[in-house]
Amino acid sequence: MVTDPRAFALLAADWADLYRRTPTATPFQSHPWLYSWWLSYGRPGRLRLYLVRDPHGRLVAAAPLMLVHRPLPTLVPLGGAISDYTDVLLDPDPGHGPPAAAALTTALAAAARTALVDFREVRPGAAVERILDRWPGPWRRVTDSVCLELPALPMEELVARLPSAKARQRVRAQLRRLATLGVERRIVGPDDVDRALRRLVELHRLQWQGRKVTGEHLQPRFREHLIRSAGPMVRSGTAVVTEFRLYDEIVAVDLTLKSPSLTGGYLYGAHPRLREGKADVAVMLLDACAEHTRAGDAPGVLSLLRGDEPYKHHWRPEPVVNQRLLLARRPTAPLLATALADAHARRHGKRLLHLLQERRGKERGTGGGP
Repeated sequence: MVTDPRAFALLAADWADLYRRTPTATPFQSHPWLYSWWLSYGRPGRLRLYLVRDPHGRLVAAAPLMLVHRPLPTLVPLGGAISDYTDVLLDPDPGHGPPAAAALTTALAAAARTALVDFREVRPGAAVERILDRWPGPWRRVTDSVCLELPALPMEELVARLPSAKARQRVRAQLRRLATLGVERRIVGPDDVDRALRRLVELHRLQWQGRKVTGEHLQPRFREHLIRSAGPMVRSGTAVVTEFRLYDEIVAVDLTLKSPSLTGGYLYGAHPRLREGKADVAVMLLDACAEHTRAGDAPGVLSLLRGDEPYKHHWRPEPVVNQRLLLARRPTAPLLATALADAHARRHGKRLLHLLQERRGKERGTGGGP
């Protein structure tokens, strides 16, 4: 087990090698993302990296975790709430995979004697599922966030999937509108990533000014994480930064994350001038992301990442529900029961809030409400 952040930094090459060999890995398991996250969000003395090496010293399994104490002693994945997926890395090779999974399970099971192991936002088919069959204690699976996914298709074929001729015509008209306005896009090279990401954060703040926004995206620690992680990820092909220009001014910047299993637009910033010019920013970004998705030998899927917003459903995506995996041993079984009770209570509360909001919306629509 590694607890020293300096040792974590030195794992970059070994980590990247294992990351490339783990077919289900997402960009949120890459070393630049996780190490940068630790520098922004980690707590001194809480790092817990569980590593497995083969007899030749090659890294064959890794579980990047952090120990937290509130509200319960819990081991949680690095990446936190700003990561859409969490997982472990496991060598899939038949000769290395089963022994690596067994060794990692043993290490995590020992840790679970004193702390609950809580994997949030686990994508179906993730590597951590290979630990469940070997787990020597109680564990539970509960649903987490919904992600929406599209096939890796050219933009024209995505448009053809739309449910009505009117919808298809509207999107094609928007694509023509972008061309008429003269919006041009350029993929940013590694040397310009820092500058481009600073512009992204600036535009993101501007586009949400006066409206409800994810507060963490405006924090300095998030900006530092994003800028610090993006450069190495662009160099390794795990990220693409795209600038959109209008009359030689950068009016939008998009950060798309890539892995063999999926490509997803993570964050963007767009100047309000684009919307004022009747440009459909969502269509503009999807067009660029579709192109990124198809680049490479194994394009995977085009993920719209977490969130079940109505506008995403216009594209007829497939809902994919992330899972939350709670793993314990006999001494920590009470922690598991407490976490489950809390998860069910929160889910019930969200459901009631959603129903209340729907009811209020209907009442306002009929004039029968206050």
